[in-house]
Amino acid sequence: MKGIILAGGSGSRLYPITLALSKHLIPVYDKPMIYYPLSVLMLAGIRDLLVISTPEHVPLYKKILGDGAWLGLTITYAEQEQPRGLADAFLVGEEFIGGEKVALVLGDNIFYGQGFSPILQDAASLKEGAVIFGYYVQNQKDFGIVEFDENGSVLSLEEKPENPKSHYAIPGLYFYDERVVSVAKRLTPSARGELEITDLNRESLKMGTLQVRQLGRGFAWLDTGTYDGLTEASNFVRAVQKRQGLYIACIEEIAYHMGYIDQKQLVAISKILNNTEYGRYLRTVAGLEDHR
Repeated sequence: MKGIILAGGSGSRLYPITLALSKHLIPVYDKPMIYYPLSVLMLAGIRDLLVISTPEHVPLYKKILGDGAWLGLTITYAEQEQPRGLADAFLVGEEFIGGEKVALVLGDNIFYGQGFSPILQDAASLKEGAVIFGYYVQNQKDFGIVEFDENGSVLSLEEKPENPKSHYAIPGLYFYDERVVSVAKRLTPSARGELEITDLNRESLKMGTLQVRQLGRGFAWLDTGTYDGLTEASNFVRAVQKRQGLYIACIEEIAYHMGYIDQKQLVAISKILNNTEYGRYLRTVAGLEDHR
């Protein structure tokens, strides 16, 4: 399976910072925002990745992530000149996808929870259709919403409904089979002129191939698209890391534990970050020193 990180858009809710900087490069505590969705795809076992951003910002992502070889990954890039909806990512990435299964994660979504890796790897092994997730929220009107019956089967999908039929929002993480590009090509733009991911998921629901996995109370899903969300996410990451001494979305650590890089490569990366707590943490992961 291949993976796409959608890191486009203007980030207007974070003006004036995003007048000069891509939203997905803003730090969430001690690492760039894009590290968090990247870590999700890595934990799913996906190593062939496409980053989609604006023509202005693609060079910045190339500078920070390169070709991915330093993490044992293959990372390529594509430009999306205008935000045309989430489902447009599959049209922009058609050549990259190449008729294979693909996962899409939004660049401003953060996920955290025990046992998440097996859930991701199971989703990445889908045989047919699509796998999306449901997460219980109070502010349903801000999200796409999934409605279940008493047996947990999906009844409906709605995009930011005025009268929500459930409390389960659909986070920005989606897994699709090899038909996703052809389905995306059949979509028509919504009233706001975008190709909606909800419409794409409805097509899978109509075919009876949509699976929705509910993320329980032990999971955190954070949207960093606003200043309040950005602050809440940074405080959450800081609290967990300070209390446990274990890092969230440390892509170098994930690459090492997944066997994508070896100890020598991890140590080499840590030396580049030698003057930071992050670099010292990588040396701990490599077994070279205790973390204090």
